[in-house]
Amino acid sequence: MNGTQRHTEPLDVHLIAVRDGAAGLEVLLSRRAGNVYAAGCWHLVSGHLDGPWEDMVTALVREAREEAGVIIDRADVRAAVTVHHRAPAGGARVGLFFVVDRWEGTPEVMEPHVCDAMGWFSFDALPEPMVAYCRAGLDAYRAGARMAVHFQEPGDPIAYDRSVDRLVLLPGPAARGAVPDEAVRAFAEQAVGRITAWTDVSWAREESRVWRAAGAEGGEWYVKVHQNDRFHRREVDALRSWVASLGAAAPRLVAADPVLRAVVLTAVGGRTLHGAVHPPEQQRRIFHRIGQLAASIHHSTPPRPANDRLPVAKLERHLSGARPHLAPGDEEFIRATAEKGAGLAPVELVPTHGDFQLRNLRWDEGADDLYVIDFERSEDGPPVRDFVRLSDAWHGRPDLLQALLDGYGRSFTPEEEDQFTVLSVLDAVSGIAYGTAHKDPELVERGLRTLGRLRTEQRP
Repeated sequence: MNGTQRHTEPLDVHLIAVRDGAAGLEVLLSRRAGNVYAAGCWHLVSGHLDGPWEDMVTALVREAREEAGVIIDRADVRAAVTVHHRAPAGGARVGLFFVVDRWEGTPEVMEPHVCDAMGWFSFDALPEPMVAYCRAGLDAYRAGARMAVHFQEPGDPIAYDRSVDRLVLLPGPAARGAVPDEAVRAFAEQAVGRITAWTDVSWAREESRVWRAAGAEGGEWYVKVHQNDRFHRREVDALRSWVASLGAAAPRLVAADPVLRAVVLTAVGGRTLHGAVHPPEQQRRIFHRIGQLAASIHHSTPPRPANDRLPVAKLERHLSGARPHLAPGDEEFIRATAEKGAGLAPVELVPTHGDFQLRNLRWDEGADDLYVIDFERSEDGPPVRDFVRLSDAWHGRPDLLQALLDGYGRSFTPEEEDQFTVLSVLDAVSGIAYGTAHKDPELVERGLRTLGRLRTEQRP
């Protein structure tokens, strides 16, 4: 023990009685009164174990009967969360929270000398003031945690105060990766307040780390950790500059931390267009809107002259990684196209998304709205850069290409057609190399498909 004092914390049991109400799931709360700790604050039905002979479930059933007048069957008691708590005065205890959705009787105040009110409250509209310890258990339960620490500091209020929320969630082994690490969680909660639910919505690639976060006071955000400093800088720069001109069609930046390479973003609506199926007429409407959105991106700031020609400098490195997958004649075609690109005149540069494809576009069918996300590859470039990864979606559908161009407001110029071919080849080779190195067969297949299509189009 190294001379330290053994812990002898008491055990509390807490009843999270829930029911379906008019506004969704509701929880039973009582208000403490009289000469008791935290008088005037709302709390769960709760109490201590009565000596070493009483187990925790027996204690919960007893407290529910004594305080609320309801009869609970032991078989209906389910473990919710365990909270190691320390009060502002320094006393520590362990709280065992249980959830129950079946009982006999109608809950009512049974001990008026220590409780003056009892009622049902929506989880999204909890009453104030509430004992911070109780609120910690409810937030941990809603977040899906099995254990949590809630050590308050001297001077902290007894009642819940968002500005001094001490709850720390401890994810279980099965939840590895389901929530960000502690530093990222703290950064996000400093920006938007207590987060009660995390959902990992990362793209199925090793470096992609994105979570949907639900707030204790309502609201939804996305928390993203970039795989490198360059991607973080690009996305933050875009969100702080030209993305704002897109209005509701794009998320807003709430907070950024360059050390963690993390951002907190507002949520946008809709569902990804990747893999979505729509009737032909609706597809044309969607592609028309995509063209309009691309025009908004490219016109968000005035164009500026280009200093360099198309980027072919990385070709040899990408070819080295892609070569095992190339078909006979592919490398010759790639080199000839790159040589042609090196001779093209520089063009004006505009803001580009850089990864403008269906998986980063979201469609809200009910509102008929289109949204764009993921700006980590954003940089100035030729306008046609944003149509390279989208071209796979309109291949074989000239009506979709026409709808896109109608929305964009113009067709490609002959110079842009040449740029488009060169950029498509370079992107295909880069995708094959990246997909090979990161075991992403979808990227490899898309790159090979693009090369095959372009070679066919170039034949007399």
